Amino acid sequence: MTCPNFYNVASLCRHDFRLQVQRTSNQGGYLISWRMTEPVMEVTASSRHYVDRLFDPDPQKVLQGVIDMKNAVIGNNKQKANLIVLGAVPRLLYLLQQETSSTELKTECAVVLGSLAMGTENNVKSLLDCHIIPALLQGLLSQDLKFIEACLRCLRTIFTSPVTPEELLYTDATVIPHLMALLGRSRYTQEYICQIFSHCCKAPDHQTILFNHGAVQNIAHLLTSVSYKVRMQALKCFSVLAFENPQVSMTLVNVLVDGELLPQIFVKMLQRDKPIEMQLTSAKCLTYMCRAGAIRTDDNCIVLKTLPCLVRMCSKERLLEERVEGAETLAYLIEPDVELQRIASITDHLIAMLADYFKYPSSVSAITDIKRLDHDLKHAHELRQAAFKLYASLGANDEDIRKKIIDTENMMDRIVNGLSESSIKVRLAAVRCLHSLSRSVQQLRTSFQDHAVWKPLMKVLQNAPDEILVVASSMLCNLLLEFSPSKEPILESGAIELLCGLTQSENPALRVNGIWALMHIDKIMSTHGKQIMQAVTLILEGEHNIEVKEQTLCILANIADGTTAKELIMTNDDILQKIKYYMGHSHVKLQLAAMFCISNLIWNEEEGSQERQDKLRDIGIVDILHKLSQSPDTNLCDKAKTALQQYLA
Repeated sequence: MTCPNFYNVASLCRHDFRLQVQRTSNQGGYLISWRMTEPVMEVTASSRHYVDRLFDPDPQKVLQGVIDMKNAVIGNNKQKANLIVLGAVPRLLYLLQQETSSTELKTECAVVLGSLAMGTENNVKSLLDCHIIPALLQGLLSQDLKFIEACLRCLRTIFTSPVTPEELLYTDATVIPHLMALLGRSRYTQEYICQIFSHCCKAPDHQTILFNHGAVQNIAHLLTSVSYKVRMQALKCFSVLAFENPQVSMTLVNVLVDGELLPQIFVKMLQRDKPIEMQLTSAKCLTYMCRAGAIRTDDNCIVLKTLPCLVRMCSKERLLEERVEGAETLAYLIEPDVELQRIASITDHLIAMLADYFKYPSSVSAITDIKRLDHDLKHAHELRQAAFKLYASLGANDEDIRKKIIDTENMMDRIVNGLSESSIKVRLAAVRCLHSLSRSVQQLRTSFQDHAVWKPLMKVLQNAPDEILVVASSMLCNLLLEFSPSKEPILESGAIELLCGLTQSENPALRVNGIWALMHIDKIMSTHGKQIMQAVTLILEGEHNIEVKEQTLCILANIADGTTAKELIMTNDDILQKIKYYMGHSHVKLQLAAMFCISNLIWNEEEGSQERQDKLRDIGIVDILHKLSQSPDTNLCDKAKTALQQYLA
């Protein structure tokens, strides 16, 4: 692979500096102005001789020049920037790819390029602009191990930079299988390749590519390597491969390494005597396998090993990033499981421990390292975000846990304050936490009312991004329930207009939430019924998933339960036909939801039931009920029989 534009420019560097500057600026690359301040100009001039030596006709002097450049840039970001500006990168890449260059020269060039990449993000961008990745990947075809390792080390540095698109690893289909083949060459190739994989596996298609090229089989044995770095990078690979991936997770459960199953190896790696980084990553592997359905939630490796390990990571003795990662991973582990939520809530006083996340760093902080303190002050919001996430998971189902969370010192004030934080991630986590706690009837009547939670929530709903709107509007549905004291003030503050706006949203989840919230008051249908029915129709006609359509049919059932709102359905033939269609759908959930609508419409204790029954009979509903009464699904069969009894009563 070549970069002709840059090489031509680089070859002019030592002969005509002005020309080099002019041409690279046209390429949008290394722009230098002669009007630099004197000190910078002086440093740049002193760096120029390093670049000049790269053009010496004597190969031995070029090699020595590259070695001297390597020594000059170590730990010196200013020197790195100067050399990049002076055109060193294209020339180094040219030498690295020249067949006439010695292997030693190529290796030293790769080392210098790796050192330049370890500077600033702008340095990495400059290297990417010179097409460094194809050049280094080409270098991996060499037979010389030292050169391969130098290329991989440089690739590792570049791919772990946030400015490098991970897709660059997958552009050429031959790269991944070649990297797999290189895993066996040395412990350095193992370390660097695993690190590249773990940083470049960011999407399901990346997982699939790596899995299909034998990542599990090729990396598993590295977990028993004598090198800690190799073990650690292999472990990180498995964590990104298993995340939300049932196929990988189910495979990992049955993999044997030296006669031991992989989950058992992960459990050994999260024991207290292992480094914290290893404990955390092993816990993540087991968490992801559990969430993907490969390990049961009541398995001892989850209940007795993974969960306690993650709780330990939340301790104030741990570093900020460890506490953040521990809390977020634990939140993910327990999110869908009531029993794990209960166990976590009584492990090591976790609920009280999380309250410390809001006091960090404290005035009596044990941090003596100024750099660490500066770092933690900049990232303290991540602790608050992690705490909100974990509180949301803990309080998702259990009323006693919700009460413990709310009774924790100043917790409602902290959550309310979180709604107005500058970080969108903290605001989202705070809304999710409130939404979780708002599932409690008792708390809606007490704490939520005492702190007038609805006021900051209404502010959040103004011009918020969709991801926040979806959660905030779900919570608003709870605050508008009949027994909620917040209902009236919310309606008086203009909520109806806001909710009607949501029913017209392009986002189906927002439309559903808007309609749900409006369903808690029957009189809304008399003023906004037309808009709501239009929104319902759009969702039922659209290409939406089963869950969204099920929720929408449940909304219709709610409307059908309203005293006056029933007529909005009965006078809308289009909606009636849709209910009839979903009664005969192949998916039982949708059939049941449609059945709820019919049951509410024909209930014979309510006024006008005879007329409604007759109309529904005329459009064929009774025939469908007879068919469903023979359904193999017990629930559906019972509901159909109950509905038919309304016709006989």
